[in-house]
Amino acid sequence: MHTVLTRGNATVAYTLSVLACLTFCCFVSTVFLDYRIQSNVKTGKILVKNVPDYGASRQKHDLGYITFDLETNLTSIFNWNVKQLFIFLTAEYKTADNVLNQVVLWDKIIRRGDNAELDFKNLNTKYYFWDDGNGLRNNPNVTLYLSWNIIPNAGLLPTIMSLNSHTFKFPSEYASALI
Repeated sequence: MHTVLTRGNATVAYTLSVLACLTFCCFVSTVFLDYRIQSNVKTGKILVKNVPDYGASRQKHDLGYITFDLETNLTSIFNWNVKQLFIFLTAEYKTADNVLNQVVLWDKIIRRGDNAELDFKNLNTKYYFWDDGNGLRNNPNVTLYLSWNIIPNAGLLPTIMSLNSHTFKFPSEYASALI
């Protein structure tokens, strides 16, 4: 005859095994879905200043200032295994010093049940567009990408990039004022 503790241990172990199996099945049911969608990002005002960076060395570095329009519909991404989305806008560009520069300019969290149809006009960046040198002025190939992390109930945390991007050029002259 088994004791109460032995029977309780067997019941808990079996229950946890079944829950682990169900969680894995939940993960497999959504892992192969394609979460890429179209987005429309356009720039409005584009300025570049050469200002001292007091956080590091007081040397003058380029500070970009842009406004942008963002239009996308993320409702098709949400399914029963998606708790929330962490969306972010990044700028990628190349300079003489670095082959790849990436700067996060804006982000937003969208929870399940929130409005996932985004239509922003003339939006300012949330974070500074600093360059670690003087690589923004007259840079002809700055590309904006909208990406998102999917926070699931069970499974991987993928980072997905939108199907489209937007490329723009910074002016060849420094601005005297940001606005």
